[in-house]
Amino acid sequence: MQSVIDLHHASVYQQLNLVLDNVSLKVNSGEFVYLIGKVGTGKTSLLKTLYAELPLRDGHGHIAGFDLKNIKQKEIPKLRRKIGMVFQDFQLLDDRSVYQNLAFVLGATGWKDKLSVKRRVKEVLDHVDLHYKDDKLPHQLSGGEQQRVVIARALLNDPEIILADEPTGNLDPDTSEELMRLLISISQAGRAILMATHDYNMIRKFPFRTVRCESGRLDPVEPSQNYFDFEKVMRT
Repeated sequence: MQSVIDLHHASVYQQLNLVLDNVSLKVNSGEFVYLIGKVGTGKTSLLKTLYAELPLRDGHGHIAGFDLKNIKQKEIPKLRRKIGMVFQDFQLLDDRSVYQNLAFVLGATGWKDKLSVKRRVKEVLDHVDLHYKDDKLPHQLSGGEQQRVVIARALLNDPEIILADEPTGNLDPDTSEELMRLLISISQAGRAILMATHDYNMIRKFPFRTVRCESGRLDPVEPSQNYFDFEKVMRT
């Protein structure tokens, strides 16, 4: 199976501070992987390294066919078109409709034909079941609907992987479960998903491979812990 993320002995820095050392991680196409750990242990820094907001200084790393160690500045926009990013705080443009938010991203990533833009926006909104709210402003949507728009935005350029940073963090349990089922369906269709989360109930309900940031390292979590002792894992 083809790997979408492949890190070997990588070091993750936040400015001059070493956050994670000797990181090895492989994620294959269509695989769903949870990333856990306490606040400040390096989850977000690792994600930022993967989408080249933070440089990879030591070790080796590839994502979606790009070499993170040697990537040039002009190549970063091309890399990010192959990565869908989903954030806890949505980051939607408040003064633009759902359609305009998505069309803006397509325009910024090189789409010029208006009919093609309209067709693609409709496709991704259909995928997240929000085609009937394309004219709404973000504040007219519920939190769950806004996060679905964010997922639609992440899908626009048909990415190989989605990096999700606490996507259910601001949502109630029922809405979080609906969102998880959507993300799982996207993964089952062939896209890899790496999801940072504190929601151990969701991990227990939808168990997938789990890795944990702790004490400057990234380590696997035993599968049995996902089911029976996850709260303890999150506390330690």
